[in-house]
Amino acid sequence: MAEGMMKKYYGDHVYVQSAGVKSGLDVDGFSVAVCEEIGVPLSNHRSRSFDEMQEWGDDLSSYDLIIALSPASQRKVLDLTRFHHLDVEYWPVMDPTGLGTMRDEKLVAYRQARDQIRDRMISRFGPPQEG
Repeated sequence: MAEGMMKKYYGDHVYVQSAGVKSGLDVDGFSVAVCEEIGVPLSNHRSRSFDEMQEWGDDLSSYDLIIALSPASQRKVLDLTRFHHLDVEYWPVMDPTGLGTMRDEKLVAYRQARDQIRDRMISRFGPPQEG
């Protein structure tokens, strides 16, 4: 969700890549659905791990800022970047994956997570850019 929103809101002004602790997973269908509601397409996204990112040539030390959205990713980032000069921020965001039993309940939880990310993003980087 964060990568898709960042690309839509600031795409011409920043380079953004999303990575996590696990890779090879399809983007969760609930994430796709709630992001489509705000015009952010995720259906072609795929999750990548930090290791996979480095294998593909993305050197974490070349980034100015890394934002971790979970405690596990924060630990991994801090470990990977302990010898690099770059900023790491932790944005605690609710993990909606285990919440709710009915589809509508799950969508509510995913919307809350999406909105937490979006609000934090706009607070940190300003209003979405045009074009």
